[in-house]
Amino acid sequence: MSTEEEEVRKASGQFYAAISRMVSGDAASLADVWSHSEAVTTMHPIGGRQVGWNEVRESFEQVAHISTDGQVKLEDQMIQVAGDMAYELGVERGQIKLGGHPVSIDHRATNIYRREAGAWKVFHHHTDMAPAMQDVLKRLQEKA
Repeated sequence: MSTEEEEVRKASGQFYAAISRMVSGDAASLADVWSHSEAVTTMHPIGGRQVGWNEVRESFEQVAHISTDGQVKLEDQMIQVAGDMAYELGVERGQIKLGGHPVSIDHRATNIYRREAGAWKVFHHHTDMAPAMQDVLKRLQEKA
């Protein structure tokens, strides 16, 4: 394993630790692992596409606001590094409570990292759609 791959693996561990905190109600630590570029993007399991750090941050904060007791891990991880960019493939697994409703997490994910000032930062996060999450969110919106 190359030094760069080890560094990306460490950045991934920090990202998934921050995701686990987010699905337990605290999105603050995601700011430490994400690039703050206006070009960053995400496509969450609940749908939609966010572009730019402000939209990405707000989307995570919205999920954190209704999330508790969550944990997400990346399994079957594969990392490829090319210069100052790297990508990671894997399967996210875990659980979360959205608005008090338990939901299992089991979907494929792709993450892109960019080296900025010597540190690897998340630049893009994309997962499969999660119908169970979408159903819970729809029910919560109908109650509101």
